[in-house]
Amino acid sequence: MGRLTTHVLDAAHGCPGSAIKVELYRVEGTQLELVASAVTNSDGRCDAPLLQGDDYRSGVYQVQFSAGDYYRARGVQLPEPAFLDVVVLRFGISAEQDHYHVPLLISPYSYSTYRGS
Repeated sequence: MGRLTTHVLDAAHGCPGSAIKVELYRVEGTQLELVASAVTNSDGRCDAPLLQGDDYRSGVYQVQFSAGDYYRARGVQLPEPAFLDVVVLRFGISAEQDHYHVPLLISPYSYSTYRGS
């Protein structure tokens, strides 16, 4: 059974990105359908996969991470507007693959991602 997972690492502080709101959308043309919403735990991971079971199917997805809120809560002084407030990653899933892991490495001024395992 396929699943989609994520985790967040805070490169600026060298720790997991905890208490970050994560929203997953299915992209249908120009429309976004909210599929899942979660908050990262103390290890920077969601407690359950964002997508699994019957909901896991091929398509284009968008995951949004509330990075600006995370850094503000940590007391980091961000400019207004923040350079990175909501980090948006759009990617495709081929349901023939068992597991997609989409991690995020963030700082207030940069981010990176990759297809993990």
